[in-house]
Amino acid sequence: MPREIDYVRPPSVAGLFYPADKDELESTCRMLLDEAKSDVKAVPSRKIFGIVAPHAGYQYSGYTAAHGYSLLRPGEFESVIIVSPSHREYFDGISVFSGKSYSTPIGEVEVDVKMRELFMETAAEWVIESRAGHKAEHALEVQLPFLQLSLGTFKLLPIVMGDQKRKYCESLGKVIADLTGKGDTLVVASSDLSHYYDYDTANELDRVCTADVSALDPDKLIEDLESRRCEACGGGPISSLLFAARMKGGMEGSILYHCNSGDTTGDKSGVVGYLSAVIA
Repeated sequence: MPREIDYVRPPSVAGLFYPADKDELESTCRMLLDEAKSDVKAVPSRKIFGIVAPHAGYQYSGYTAAHGYSLLRPGEFESVIIVSPSHREYFDGISVFSGKSYSTPIGEVEVDVKMRELFMETAAEWVIESRAGHKAEHALEVQLPFLQLSLGTFKLLPIVMGDQKRKYCESLGKVIADLTGKGDTLVVASSDLSHYYDYDTANELDRVCTADVSALDPDKLIEDLESRRCEACGGGPISSLLFAARMKGGMEGSILYHCNSGDTTGDKSGVVGYLSAVIA
């Protein structure tokens, strides 16, 4: 058994959510990035701080996710913090990956050990350094191939929220704001939106969420999520990003693209919403 610090987290959903073959995966991502780039109309004039990206299979949400990633340039960021919900494992708190790297068919992405140490020094007592939530979670993993092709080499701080309480979101947002002072770190919030409503109802729910993201208003987003005026399985990651952006100040939110699975499959009876947004 390798030491925890030497552990390489293998791909969990390669061949399911995205191609398992390296060449096919790179080709798929490049095609989606090229298509999305030609469609993006609101390019931020300032350096990007954060991205909201969906995490379904690439055939469903890959084009939406590519809108945010198409704005990135190789070498633009030294590190990326990805905040993901936990779909398969419940735990009360926030888990920062304890291993060496995450792996995809494209290659390994090294964990930013120095940032992890700083994170753990300032984090609250409910933050743990472990593999909890990371073992089979797809929502974080599916972001990596896009980042590998968009940025090239970068270091990673993988964070999974086992519980998305407001106090966890606000606390996480503060730590992220403190850690991203130099502007060389990108923050990615992984989330899909409404789940399994008819097409029109889904769009109504999603409009509430996109308005809160545009306004950079984490308080309103949490209120709307709790009152069921909107849905987002990664509402905690999005709220944490919005709290961090508000604490840093001087930023704006832009919706790059929104659709749902009914737009990609044609089945509009029970759809899942997808959002690409940028904060700069």
